[in-house]
Amino acid sequence: VQLSPLRPVMFLLGLLYQEYRDKSTREEIETRRLQDSQTGPEETSPSEETPSEAEPTSTTENKAPPQISLLRNSNSRFNLWQDLPEIRSSGVLSILQPDEIKLQEAMFELVTSEASYYKSLNLLVSHFMENERLKKILHPSEAHILFSNVLDVMAVSERFLLDLEQRVEENIVISDVCDIVYQHTVNHFSVYITYVSNQTYQERAYKQLLQDKPAFREVISQLELDPKCKGLSFSSFLILPFQRITRLKLLVQNILKKVEEKSDRESTALDAHKELETVVKACNEGVRKMSRTEQMISIQKKLEFKIKSVPIISHSRWLLKQGELQQMNGPKTSRTLRTKKLFREIYLFLFNDLLVICRQIPGDKYQVFDSAPRGLLRVEELEDQGQSLANVFILRLLENADDREASYMLKASSQSEMKRWMISLAPNRRTKFVSFTSRLVDCPQIQCVHPYVAQQPDELTLELADVLNILDKTDDGWIFGERLHDQERGWFPSSMGEEILNPKIRAQNLKECFRVHKSDDSQRRKLGSRNRQ
Repeated sequence: VQLSPLRPVMFLLGLLYQEYRDKSTREEIETRRLQDSQTGPEETSPSEETPSEAEPTSTTENKAPPQISLLRNSNSRFNLWQDLPEIRSSGVLSILQPDEIKLQEAMFELVTSEASYYKSLNLLVSHFMENERLKKILHPSEAHILFSNVLDVMAVSERFLLDLEQRVEENIVISDVCDIVYQHTVNHFSVYITYVSNQTYQERAYKQLLQDKPAFREVISQLELDPKCKGLSFSSFLILPFQRITRLKLLVQNILKKVEEKSDRESTALDAHKELETVVKACNEGVRKMSRTEQMISIQKKLEFKIKSVPIISHSRWLLKQGELQQMNGPKTSRTLRTKKLFREIYLFLFNDLLVICRQIPGDKYQVFDSAPRGLLRVEELEDQGQSLANVFILRLLENADDREASYMLKASSQSEMKRWMISLAPNRRTKFVSFTSRLVDCPQIQCVHPYVAQQPDELTLELADVLNILDKTDDGWIFGERLHDQERGWFPSSMGEEILNPKIRAQNLKECFRVHKSDDSQRRKLGSRNRQ
């Protein structure tokens, strides 16, 4: 096969995908910081308000090519598609418009990042999975759970990469890549759903093997020390497919932001994005399904009903939040009583469609004394009530277990815990920055500069460079946010991010969000009701 001038560059990539992805997102963060610091009136224009509005040598979409330049000279500036000698010598840069060059960079990144991903997958298989010592230690069933269908995933990646390379070989200016993404997503990417759905079993098996088999632990440690792994852990290789399918969706979003509106390339990018979003959602549901079922069974065993029993386990039910609160005893006129007598402990289990109110009893059990459908809950914050009533809110059950209205005055341990309960109990109420009927055009935003793994069901796992609308925040360091690229909501520590202060950048982020989802009218209305702040 006649190689294009770019193909050898792809195969010279020296970075594993984990390194590539980290450097890419770090560059994206720095680019957004630079944009946010530009507050002059002429800094942006309608065609250049994207997260890559800075000059070409420091644009957001230039995330992948910088890694290529690092191969040549670790001290040089990042190299881009437009900086490759083959591109410069062709004279094409004098013909293409700046927006088309940005689009070329975005498509080039998708191709080169797939090459890096395939390199890491290949190492997972050849270095770990096919290691003879490891094969002798692992029972075939253990190996199957640990590595799942990774061979299928790698074969799909190889076929995808070959098609992408063939497209690059056709012309020095890349015509499109999203049509290839679309075809492979529809026809082949279901292997990702299988792999990711096995993640809970995989993590559990890995922990168990480390604990029960010293020989396994020893071999894995030795393999991780091999220079090939570049200091990366075995577990970082196992999670690659989930990271990649999510990142691929974001790379298509980046292309979509740069194609001409109402063009064939926009239509293709929208189609590819829609199919990728379907696969990512299926992956997420696959991960959640097993853990949720096990959790519901565990909760059911702990509950004893003082009232009429409510069936807890349901395929459409999952836990949103659980925890202890203090309930005020007696009528409101008893507020003059000492705090110790004023409150008693209760325990709440909040599901996506049901609230169960309990008291903890001996034996790690909970006695249920009231319940209500989640849709019939209302909350109200008490303000300026003195120290003893700080972080107190009213919970109203419009129809409780006895088919009548009931009210509870509840005290949380902190302001953040109070707000987290209030938003979980009544998700559509007005928050600090957001009224769901508001028509304002701006909303505080934050970008993630430190990754965060959710510790509670109402928290949000963050990846580097995620951009979120700030829906609410607390004085003790927590933010309730909505991630723009997938509209997932949750709490996270404010120390994980940096607020985006430039209103033009915030407006452009929202504009791009609308554009990405405009092929789905219902999703568009959903975004509009949430984001027109």
